[in-house]
Amino acid sequence: MDLGLNGKVALVAASSKGLGKACAMELAREGAYVMITGRKEAELQKAKQEMDQLAGKVEYLVCDITKSGDISYAVETTVKRFGKIDILINNAGGPPPGSVETLTDEQWYKSFELNLLSYIRFIREVLPYMKEQKSGRIINLASSSVKQPIPGLLLSNTFRTGIVGLAKTLSQELAPYNILVNTVSPGRIATDRIKELDGNRAEKTGKTIEQVAEEAHKGIPLGRDGDVEEFGRTVTFLASSASSYTTGVSLLIDGGMVKGI
Repeated sequence: MDLGLNGKVALVAASSKGLGKACAMELAREGAYVMITGRKEAELQKAKQEMDQLAGKVEYLVCDITKSGDISYAVETTVKRFGKIDILINNAGGPPPGSVETLTDEQWYKSFELNLLSYIRFIREVLPYMKEQKSGRIINLASSSVKQPIPGLLLSNTFRTGIVGLAKTLSQELAPYNILVNTVSPGRIATDRIKELDGNRAEKTGKTIEQVAEEAHKGIPLGRDGDVEEFGRTVTFLASSASSYTTGVSLLIDGGMVKGI
């Protein structure tokens, strides 16, 4: 299947590693021009080197997505470098664990800015370009917590759910411009974030990280963590011209972990 991504321009937030990087790599593999972003230049340089062997073109810029000025600069620079923006992949690191009794106001504000407001800011910045060309793909990465809250991750459960409401609303408002807006929610995908959460749980329960992971796999029908490549390929399909009649959906990539219909 020709995904029609050759020469398309994608801006991928928080893409020096993890899920963002996986999405950027699959887009570049299909011939897209990709701007990757992150806070650490060394990690961005390393990621770019890995992607330089692929069919597309890859550039990078340092961007702290909690800063509105950095987001504006990222969008402006992408357009200057590649001439347009066809695809926006919104992504952000996960907030810290905690409960309503332990989380401070500062932590709530920081998580809101990182996990929801950054998405709003990126969308606001790319819209003039997408509206003018009357086409675009906006894909927001969230979490399986949008369907089934994860114990101990109150901040994520709260703000990731907000992403779904944002995307569903915008899918209605932006459809006349042929701008498709979707949410993709990972379950247990093998990333540093999962290792971190497993480590926290192991410390609290006195179990090993391996035991924690094994227990988690028992709750996944496919019996394992997902690979980042599997996740990236699904996102790439939604970003492509092959997916032209799908908007406003919230798609789980979780190996069947969430049991709700």
